[in-house]
Amino acid sequence: MLATVGIGAGLVSALLFAVVITGSPLALLLYSAAPLPIFIAALGWNHRSGLVASLTGAIAIAIVLVASAGAAYAVIIALPAWWIAYLALLARQEEHGVEWYPLGRLLLWIAGTAALVTVGSALVMTTDYESYRGVITRMIENLLTEMSRAKLVNLPSDVGVRDLAQTLAPAVPVGIGASFVTTIALNLWIAAKVVQVSGRLARPWPFIPSTALPRQALLLLVLALVASALGGFIGVAGAALTGALLAAFMFTGLAFLHDASRGRPWRMPMLISVYVALVVMQAVLTPLLVLAGFLDTLFSLRKRLAPPPPPNA
Repeated sequence: MLATVGIGAGLVSALLFAVVITGSPLALLLYSAAPLPIFIAALGWNHRSGLVASLTGAIAIAIVLVASAGAAYAVIIALPAWWIAYLALLARQEEHGVEWYPLGRLLLWIAGTAALVTVGSALVMTTDYESYRGVITRMIENLLTEMSRAKLVNLPSDVGVRDLAQTLAPAVPVGIGASFVTTIALNLWIAAKVVQVSGRLARPWPFIPSTALPRQALLLLVLALVASALGGFIGVAGAALTGALLAAFMFTGLAFLHDASRGRPWRMPMLISVYVALVVMQAVLTPLLVLAGFLDTLFSLRKRLAPPPPPNA
């Protein structure tokens, strides 16, 4: 049964991954859901089923497309999803009962995995840093050119597309790390909800607003910023980890707002305004949520402002 579920989930995940070659917006949306079947298999049965799904999907991609595509799928999608699901189901017996792996540490692992995935995907592409930098620069240059033709951006006459692409290239790993955290966290939540509805979720549903990063995340952010200035693939890893940690702080900042506002009469209007602003003013609100998450981690604001979590949350 475990093998059957794993094989089926792996094939579905591989299909979602492979459709990205069409380049359509729908294909990109389906591609972002590629970890979902692996999460469902691992959370609903066990991590071995998720591992079978990962291997099945990688082999299928390698056979249908090319071996390098199978390796990319394994590094970018399959193995990270299996590993995060494995951590989500970790538990130990304590005197007061079973203690499940904390959500804050799980989020920190997602951020760390984002850095490894970013570097791993770069190395799958090429082991020469200059070649990697050239590929990223050309991708940005092509994107800017197409956006200029479509009148989506209007570059000043004294700004060359090539020069701008070279300037923006170092920031790409930051965006990849942040988007990885967002995609994995969203897929994990959806998969856990699906498995919970089916009655197969092994761990009780956690009180998500209590999610807070451990203080080690602050030190990791400092180290990531230092590493990002070193250049080469170490710099890529540092930049990716920086973006991933900023995304993690954003999520904990959002959790802090949910947690600290419980029982307040203004809670619902405030949360509605925050989520609307995340859509229409993302560039303004995201840094504020990151700051909230950072301050909460540094000063433990949650313990001072939030009421205790409800029972059986």
